This record gives sequence, C-alpha cells and structure tokens, in this order.
Amino acid sequence: MSACVPTRASDPDRTDEPTAALRKAHSPPPAPPRRFRIAGADLSASVSVFLIALPLSLGIALATGAPLESGLVAAAVGGLVGGLVGGSPLQVSGPAAGLTVVTAELIQRYGWRTTCAVTVLAGVAQLGLGCLRVARTALAVSPAVVHGMLAGIGVTIAVAQLHIVLGGTPDSSVLANVAALPHQLAAAHPAAVAMSVLTLGLLVLWPKLPGRVGRVARKVPAALVAVTAAATATAVFGLTLPEVDLPSWSSHALAGLPDGPVLGILAAVLTTTLVCSVQSLLGAVAVDKLATARTDLPPAARRSHLDRELLGQGAANIASGSLGGLPVAGVAVRSTANVNAGAVSRNSTMLHGVWVVAATLLLVPALELIPLASLAALVMAVGIRMVSLHHIRTVTRHREVLVYVVTTVGVVALGVLEGVGLGVAVAVGVALHRLARTRITHEEDPHGVHHVRVRGQLTFLAVPRLSRALHQVPHGTSCVVELDGSFMDHAAFEALQDWQKSHVAEGGSVEVAGRAGARIAEPASAAHSCCRPWTPWRNHHCDGHRSQEAATDAAAGTAPETERPRRGGHQLASGISAFQRNTAPLVRGELARLAREGQQPTQLFLTCADSRVVTSMITSSGPGDLFVVRNVGNLVPLPGEESGDDSVAAAIEYAVDVLKVQSITVCGHSGCGAMQALLSGPPDGEARTPLARWLRHGLPSLARVADSGRPEARLAGRPPADAAEQLCLTNVVQQLEHLRAHPSVARALERGALDLHGMYFHVGEAQAYLLTEGEPGGAAPDDPVFGHVDGVEDGMDAGVGDGRPLSRSSLA
Repeated sequence: MSACVPTRASDPDRTDEPTAALRKAHSPPPAPPRRFRIAGADLSASVSVFLIALPLSLGIALATGAPLESGLVAAAVGGLVGGLVGGSPLQVSGPAAGLTVVTAELIQRYGWRTTCAVTVLAGVAQLGLGCLRVARTALAVSPAVVHGMLAGIGVTIAVAQLHIVLGGTPDSSVLANVAALPHQLAAAHPAAVAMSVLTLGLLVLWPKLPGRVGRVARKVPAALVAVTAAATATAVFGLTLPEVDLPSWSSHALAGLPDGPVLGILAAVLTTTLVCSVQSLLGAVAVDKLATARTDLPPAARRSHLDRELLGQGAANIASGSLGGLPVAGVAVRSTANVNAGAVSRNSTMLHGVWVVAATLLLVPALELIPLASLAALVMAVGIRMVSLHHIRTVTRHREVLVYVVTTVGVVALGVLEGVGLGVAVAVGVALHRLARTRITHEEDPHGVHHVRVRGQLTFLAVPRLSRALHQVPHGTSCVVELDGSFMDHAAFEALQDWQKSHVAEGGSVEVAGRAGARIAEPASAAHSCCRPWTPWRNHHCDGHRSQEAATDAAAGTAPETERPRRGGHQLASGISAFQRNTAPLVRGELARLAREGQQPTQLFLTCADSRVVTSMITSSGPGDLFVVRNVGNLVPLPGEESGDDSVAAAIEYAVDVLKVQSITVCGHSGCGAMQALLSGPPDGEARTPLARWLRHGLPSLARVADSGRPEARLAGRPPADAAEQLCLTNVVQQLEHLRAHPSVARALERGALDLHGMYFHVGEAQAYLLTEGEPGGAAPDDPVFGHVDGVEDGMDAGVGDGRPLSRSSLA
C-alpha cells in the first residue's frame, strides 16, 4: 500500500505540516460534558407506574404466600437494576402475575429461603443465556403456547384468590381449590366479600368515568383508588379483617442455601428461568410496538436489545433473590402505563424503583391499613384479564385453538413447566400435520384442459401423490398445475420440472398457476416472455432469453452481445413497458398515498453511483422508505470544501432539518472505481477535470489509510483482501466523520435525534456488512469492524454516532 500512498520521502517538513493540518481540520469538535438530567415526562410517568406497582406488588406477594415485603423488594430491584441494565428502556420489571403459580409452588414445596436461592440461580441462568445471545430463540415459541400458559396461570390465580375474597384460605392446588369452593361459598365472610366487591367495582368503573371530571380522575390509577377506598371503608366502619402485615426489616428473611433434591431444584430453576425470560422478552417486543407509535421518542428508546434485556433480568433476579424478594420479570401492565404516560427513557423505570424504596421506608403505617381481601380481589382481577378473549379469537382464527387449550389445561392441572411442555409438543405436532397434509386432485374441464390442483405445502412426502396425479394427464394435452401453498422443497420441484419437460416434449403444454388459478409466469406479451417460474434471475434477463438472442445472432451472422453495441434504448423502453403492465397496478395505491401525504422517509441513505449497488434490493425497502443520495465514491465533502457543488450538503440539510430523518447510512461497496482511482494516483493540486476535482474529497480517506497510528478497518473478523478493499472500508469511516462536521447533523446528534451508520456491500458475495465498532475521531481504541448483517440483531449497539454506540436497527 505504501507505493500507492504519499510517503515522507524527500521533504518531511513539507509533508508533516499538511498531514497535521489535515488531521486537525477533519477532527470532530470536542463534545461538551454531559450532565445527568431527568425529563419531566419521565418524572410524571414514574409516579404513575409507582402508584400501579405498589398495590400490585403487595397483592402478588399475597397470592404466592411469600412475605408481603418481598413484593416491594422485587418491585424496587426490578426498577433500579432491571431499568439500569436491561435492554428495553421503557419496559418496567417487577413481581409478575405470570410467576405467581411457579413461586407459590416453590414456597409450598421448599420454603421461602430456598425459593430465594432458586430465584438467584435462575438469574445466573438468564445471564448465561444472555451471554450466549439466544434471546430471540424465545420468540420462536408458538404464541398459542404463550397465551395458553398465561391463561392457565390466570385461572389458577383467580381460583386461589377467590377463597381469600370470600374470607377463607386457598389450598395448594387448583383442583383442591375448585373442590372446596362450595363449602367456602356457604361460609363466606360478609365483610371480606363487601370490601372485595368494592375493590372490583372501582377497578371496573373508575376507568369509565365520563366527562371532564372523569378525564382528570382517570389520571389516578384504578388499582390505587380501589385499594385506598377499601382501606378507608374498613377503618370508617370498624370492620375486623386481616390486613397487610409488614414485619420489621431487621427480621426480613434473605436467601439461603438450596435445601431439597437436586433434580427438584434444577427443575424449579429451569421453570423460573423459562417463565421469567419468555414473559420479559415478549413484553419487550410488545413495548417496542407501543413505542413505534410515538413520534416524540428518541431512536434509542424505540428498539429493545433483547440479549441485553435478558442480562438485565438476570441481574435483577440475582439481586432480588439475594435480598429476599420475589422473582422479577417484565410486567405488561406497568410497561404499558409507562409508555402511555409519556416516558422517554429508562429514567422513568428507575425512578419508580426509587419511589417504591421510599414507600417501604416511609409509608409502612399506611400500607398496613389495606385489607388482604382487597388485595386478593385486585390480583383476582389481574388473573381474569390474563384469559384474554382477543387471544382466544386470534388462535381460533389461526387454527391453533387445540394448542391453546392443551397448554391452558396442562398448566392448571399439572403445573407451568408440564403445561408448556405439552403445549410445545402439540404445537410441533400441528405444524408437522400441516406440513404433511397436502391434497392433490386431478380433473378435466369441458374444454379438454386438465387441472392438477395442489392444496397445501408441497414437500417430498407428497411427491408420490403428485407423480400419480401428473401421470394421469394424457400425452399431448394442455395442463394447468395450480399450486395453493407457500412452500415447495427441492424434491417436489424436481418432480414437477421433470414431468413438465417430458410432457412438453411429447407435444403437450403446461402452465403453472398460483392460488385461484392466477398465473405465476409473466404474460406472453411481457418484456421477457420466455421467463417461467423458478428460472434464474440475471440482470433482469433469464437464461432462456439470452440463449434465444444468441441463437438469433448466430443465424443472422451478427456478433454476440458482448461484441456489439448495447441496445440501451430498447432495453429501457422494454423495462418501462413491463413496469406499467405488471408492477404499476401493484404499487399505484401506495404511490397515490405518498403523492397525497408527501414523503416521510426515516433514513438518509448515501451510497455510490455504481450501477451494481441497488439500494432498494439490498435494504428491502420500497417507495417512501429511503431518501437516497448517490455520487461517485459515496463521498461527503466537508462544509466549505464543496468547490461550487453543494448538492450533497443540501441533501443532508434537507433530510435532517426538513424531512427529520432518524438515521443516516453511508454505504461503500467492493470494487469501487473511485477508490481504485485514488490508489492509482491521487488528483494533483490543479485537478483539471471534474472527476479529479471531485475525487479530492476522498484524499482524507487516503491519508487515513496511510496513517499507521490509526486502527485498521476489518471485515467480519478478517483483514481486507487488498489495498483497494482497505480504502473502501476506511472511506466509510472517514465519511461518517465528515458527516459530523455538518451543522445540521451536529445539532441533531446533540439532541439525540439522529443515528449514523456505516455499511459495506460486497458485490461479489451479495453480502452486506454493518460497522460494529466505532472510532469517532480516534476516541475509541478498538478497530472499526464491519460485521455480517445476518449476525446483527435488531437493537444491538454498533457504529459511529454522536460519541455513543449506534443502533443496529434495520435499514428497511
């Protein structure tokens, strides 16, 4: 590389000074010291979440049979530790109703101190899973299994708490509680029933208060109002009811060594880890969906880092179990309230933990006035809501009601781990049944055309029946094969293709159609009428089309395509015709909407003008998704050095200040002609041609490669293949620094409203790489590394931004 880069050979004084000046000119301004600030929205949201969490934490502790203060410990730890370490900034962690059955069974079987030890071990297991980066594996569990698990837990909670609502004591199993209900109804305690009815009535009616008064009143959580009203009524009427009893913290029980059979303890740890992890990860995904609907959130708060969230939940469980608290998981009710209350960062979650700590120290006398029957009614309502009619309708529509019912019944009758195992087994069986169930029919219409219809997935299991149906078609006849599935494996493909070739060779015709007989192949009048399903795509021409052209040329005595002038005009007109005929009807509605509403892209994509870099293809984006700027070498001139061409700076300013894009991506690519031109010989000072004048903006990248003091860019853990690839990678990093110097970008980065991304597209491999380690101005010691996008998970930290890691969010 030294032969291609200016060196310090003849006049070191002459080269050192420009190099130092160049480095100084392209260094970003020093970032001002950051101060810890809490937004007003986070403060108000934390109070709302705290008011919901306080009574629920006590109620869940009551439902599990644990010391009541353990619920407050779990809520405080979930807010402080889970909020600080977790990867979902807006998700609130704490004692969850979904863990009630698991924890109650552990306490009943092993005692409280061993349950705390199991919680600690489950946290360690979560840390291990987070380090293995398997968080997204949990999302592969069928939603019917998850909803069935929650429904089964909800039924168990509701049946158990009903006994406390009636003034009695629940048994350890659901079946025993159901069997004891008639006797409990006959011996109901009137005062307990009255306070429970009051609590349930306020829970239902408070959110429905009408008018302006109702809008103001609904800002106070219904759970807090219901519990406060029950405590007030109990005191006013002098009712004798069991109330909350918070013992002195000096006698609070902490975790002890596990005491029980090893296999039993391991099963308990596995169950707790499974339920905590799945509930937290699914909750994080649900919070992301709520967050995307809010335009006021910074980009970092809209996407969850699931592996980090698993690490945060593990740390919270270790801390909670060690301090004598309940198991911790992400909680849907509190998380939804946090997002809806306007929280903008993880400060809200952490502050809610601070308020819980303050309440446990200062509000003990007030908390001890709450009747247990009111807390039981509150938790019973939560359990009932876990049996969601919306989920039942969804699984019914997707024909997974059997999975849902088996999981629910299994959790109620056998336990959480056993019920989930049964549900997963049934889900796998249903999937295999659907994959293997394929109906293949053959019939002849009145016009003599034979129809072979395939209903379902076409796999190797169906090949014998497919061959039998195809061979019922007489030779030399017309046949339509209708495929009504979304999957075809290689064995079925070969069987269909072999029969099709044989049938056509014997004088017949074959048309492969999709659902409802819609043709898969292009119409005969299309630009490339020879194209058929599953033929190789190559530069918008299939192999058959090229073969026909070659045969025509040979017959006419003309030169092959590579030796004759390209028919660009004909190709362009042909492509436009194909677009108007085939594509325009599909996108006309979306383009009409964009025409009415205007463009609202979320990303600026700056890349090279190379014809092989197709932005919509490599980012899977469509109309309105990307604001694209292309130039030779994907260069970003520094402000004031545009040499009369302000087009790039104008596009950046327009995208950031007018369109309010949330991210900017600089994309380089392999085999870049601009970088090769720089290596062949940097433009001289006069730069006589427009191309040479433009390439001068790439000189800082060339100088960066020559600087041995700077770290070398790497590609997926390997060094660049050659000097050209090294320069292509380094150029992406350098142009990101140039971006930071633009005033509009600097302002947006300072507000936290913009992310910068580096990307490299290897044309020959058809592989995209994202910049995963930053080096903004030399501040970070690690080498900039471009990693496989296939291995990048949504929400992971990466890249060069405003001095912080960038979000590895999707480009599409």
